[in-house]
Amino acid sequence: MLKKDTLKFIKDVAENNNREWFAEHKPKYEVAKQDVLELVAAIIPELAKVDPLISADSDPKKNLMRIYRDVRFSKNKDPYKNNFGIWFSAKGKGGNEPGYYLHIQPGKSFIAGGYWMPEAAHLKLIRQEIDYNIDEFKEIISAKDFKKVFTLGTSNALKNAPKGYDPADPNIEYLKLKSFEATTMLADEEFLKPNLVNKLISSFGTLQPLVAFLRNAITQ
Repeated sequence: MLKKDTLKFIKDVAENNNREWFAEHKPKYEVAKQDVLELVAAIIPELAKVDPLISADSDPKKNLMRIYRDVRFSKNKDPYKNNFGIWFSAKGKGGNEPGYYLHIQPGKSFIAGGYWMPEAAHLKLIRQEIDYNIDEFKEIISAKDFKKVFTLGTSNALKNAPKGYDPADPNIEYLKLKSFEATTMLADEEFLKPNLVNKLISSFGTLQPLVAFLRNAITQ
């Protein structure tokens, strides 16, 4: 579970997103960051039981994303993120591959899993895998536990059929996808409950077949 002060700090950053305020409150950031790292440390060994490609002894710091934003090419010049982002995958946060994500942002927190905007070569392989094994893919995303909790994102998709695929294919909507991630929102109060880790692991376990399918597609 997280401390209330951790969620409050994230809110405070959103309301005071400037370097002067952050420098003054840097000690509070370090406390909040440590609280999140302790949560990550509790998740890792349990997630490794669900997904054996996740290292049970990995360093939590390698899963936690930086709070500092790269504003060089962004119209939004806020120097800090108003969330804590945590990424779990076989290669860690620097790996371009399928995995699991926890987004901590008061009022907008969510759990996700899959592969967000894969590179062109991986996208081609994933479409090929879906085309060849559509029944397996549909079984994963239509499973009772999956549908009960998660929604497969469809906003990042081509308007027309990708090159080499028949527009009349009954499964063309899946082949049009440019991103393959499933998400579910997480209420603020869930972070304050003692069973938080169990809830997260249960959710990641539901996502594991999707992650494994996508991982298999790009590693064959």
